[in-house]
Amino acid sequence: MVKPRLKRHGKKQRVTYRIIAIDTQSRREGEAIREVGFYNPRKEQTQLDLFTIATLLREGAQPTETVRDILKRAKVPEQVGISLQLEIK
Repeated sequence: MVKPRLKRHGKKQRVTYRIIAIDTQSRREGEAIREVGFYNPRKEQTQLDLFTIATLLREGAQPTETVRDILKRAKVPEQVGISLQLEIK
């Protein structure tokens, strides 16, 4: 199963994250299937590839809680027409 999650990038105290699509069995820093966005928590900057994210979510990808919150702040569900419900296992 593919899951959008954050991949840590940058130096100590200057962390940025890349939002990537990755297999759920892979580790956080593992090889990504596709890079779909960027998030800088220090400046609250977000850059997203809406078309790719929408495609992943329509195919059944479940984002992590943090990525889901970033997508909600960027109002992606309203723009794409998808609800982001976290699956509880």
